[in-house]
Amino acid sequence: MAKKAAKKSTQPSRATAAGGTVPVVGAREDCPCGSGRRYKACHGREAAHAVQELVHRPFEGLPGEADWVALRELVPAATVPLTLAAGVAQGAEGEIPSVTLATVLPLAWPALRRPDGSILLGLQTQSSSGDLSRDLADALTKALVTEPGNPVPTRRAAADGPRLQDLLDLTADFTPAVHTGFEFWLEDAESATGEVAASLERANASAIPTEKLAGVDSAYWCGTPDKNHLRWVMPVPEEELLDALARLTAAGESSLGEGTKLVGSFRAHGLTVPVWDLPLEMSAADCEKPAAAFAERLAGVLAAPAPLTGDERRARANLVSRQVTLN
Repeated sequence: MAKKAAKKSTQPSRATAAGGTVPVVGAREDCPCGSGRRYKACHGREAAHAVQELVHRPFEGLPGEADWVALRELVPAATVPLTLAAGVAQGAEGEIPSVTLATVLPLAWPALRRPDGSILLGLQTQSSSGDLSRDLADALTKALVTEPGNPVPTRRAAADGPRLQDLLDLTADFTPAVHTGFEFWLEDAESATGEVAASLERANASAIPTEKLAGVDSAYWCGTPDKNHLRWVMPVPEEELLDALARLTAAGESSLGEGTKLVGSFRAHGLTVPVWDLPLEMSAADCEKPAAAFAERLAGVLAAPAPLTGDERRARANLVSRQVTLN
C-alpha cells in the first residue's frame, strides 16, 4: 500500500519571519528554518546543489603562502603557531592559550580543542566547498566556541562565512616547524597507551622523512627508499616560472649538483612546485648551498625575460608534459 505523502508544514520559516539567513547544520538535523524537515531535505538541498566558485589560490594574502601550500600537500608532520586578528577570540569558550596550525590531526579532524583550551587546526582535511580558506576558517571559528577537550566535527562551511584572511593577523610571522612524527597531537605523548599509542605508532611509521631548507624559502627535502627529492613551492606566476626553468634547463643550469635532476613539477593551489631527484646520499644539509645558488640563477633569468629558443621551447614542453596537478 502506498504511503501517504507527508503533509507540508504551514509553519512560517523562522528565517523569513526574522528576515535573516538559515544557518548551516548537520544534514540529519532539523532545518533551522522551522519547516519540520531535516536540513538535507530542506535548505540543505539548495546548499548542496549551489555552484560555488573555486578559489584557485585559497592562501593568497596570507603570510607564507608557499609554505601553506607545502604543508597542505607535501609535508607529513609540521606545526605553525598562528596569531588571531584583534577581536576574533571575543566570545570564545574560555581562555585561548594558543592556536596552532597542524598538517593533520587524528581521524582527520578539522580542529581539536585540547583540555587546556588551546586549539589545533588541521590543514590536511577534506574541503567541503570551493574555498579551502573558508573551510579552515569555519573549523577555527567552531573551535573557538567548542568546550575544551573535544574535537570539531566536519561540517559544511557557510558560503558567506569568514576566510582565514579575515581571522588571522596578517602581519604575524609564519615559520613552520617540521617534525619527525605526530607526537604534537598529544600534550604528553610519552604517557600514551593502548589504542592511542598504537594509532600514533602507525602514523609515525607512515610519515616520509621531511626537512625544510633554511637558506631558501618554502623548499622541502624528503627521503624515500629509492631516491631523495627536493620539492620547492615557488610563488612565481606559472608561465613565467616555466619559461625560466626551461631556459635554465636548456643551458644545463637547472640541476642542484652531480647526480641531481629537475624532473618536473606539481601544480598546487595556484602555485607551481618544481621537483628535483637527488641521490640517496644527498641530505637536506647538502642541498643548502646548491639551492641558494639555483635561487640566484633563477632570479637572474626571471629579471631578464626573453623569447624562448627552439631548445628552450623543447625543454619547456618536456617540463609541462611531466607536470602533475594535485588539486
